[in-house]
Amino acid sequence: MLDCGGRALDLSRPRVMGILNVTPDSFSDGGRHAGLQQAVDHALAMVEAGAAIIDVGGESTRPGAEPVPVEEELARVIPVVEALARAIPVPVSVDTSQPEVMRAAAGAGAGLINDVRGLRLPGALEAARDIGLPVCLMHMSTLDPRTMQQEARYGDVVAEVGAFLAERVQACEALGIGRERLVLDPGFGFGKTLDHNLALFRALPELASLGLPLLVGVSRKGMIGALLGDRPIDGRLHGSVAAALLAARAGARILRVHDVGPTVDALRMLEGLEARGG
Repeated sequence: MLDCGGRALDLSRPRVMGILNVTPDSFSDGGRHAGLQQAVDHALAMVEAGAAIIDVGGESTRPGAEPVPVEEELARVIPVVEALARAIPVPVSVDTSQPEVMRAAAGAGAGLINDVRGLRLPGALEAARDIGLPVCLMHMSTLDPRTMQQEARYGDVVAEVGAFLAERVQACEALGIGRERLVLDPGFGFGKTLDHNLALFRALPELASLGLPLLVGVSRKGMIGALLGDRPIDGRLHGSVAAALLAARAGARILRVHDVGPTVDALRMLEGLEARGG
């Protein structure tokens, strides 16, 4: 059980995290939910479809994305978090690396911080400690999405990602952020080639052995398109659902997805079939 600012997220079985990008330039749905009412309506629809947590992002971190000024990220994210904290019964996660946004989001009612940079920006560790919320630590090969694909070089990607995540856990514990507040994300697509992503996917049981909940986000990503013969983004639904199911069977506890309803239905089918398998 993860205590998300007073709202419980039960991770005894895989749960779906609905993606809510309030950005003009995210790779899949940029601009679709940038208005406050559009964002709230989409979040409500995802909760109705079975999302156990909603992840709000105000900065695109797709390959090559330009940085967003902190003031702009705050303006995009905080009104949405405030509205969702009142409107939906599930926790609200904020996808940010900026300590100022972390603090403001916590004050606005957020229940989890989802940091693609693994609390590596100056002041991020201290902000996470002070606000007392759970944190998802993700692996990315560099701090800058503009150059991360040029940095996609590993001797052993599984060992190096595992070592990075273990080091970030140690950094958190050293500052007083307990393991019970931590979630890990291997960072599919962030500074990784298709072969790197596939190696990490096959190694999900090994990464789960670190003893902390795993978050997996492969929804609509390039690895799905590549495996389906260079399928465009709008044709990746079925591949994304299949990958989510396989990740759940491999130990993932949070599945970060765009298509909540189909993923929730697929998970229910999997659970039902496995429960009746004997």
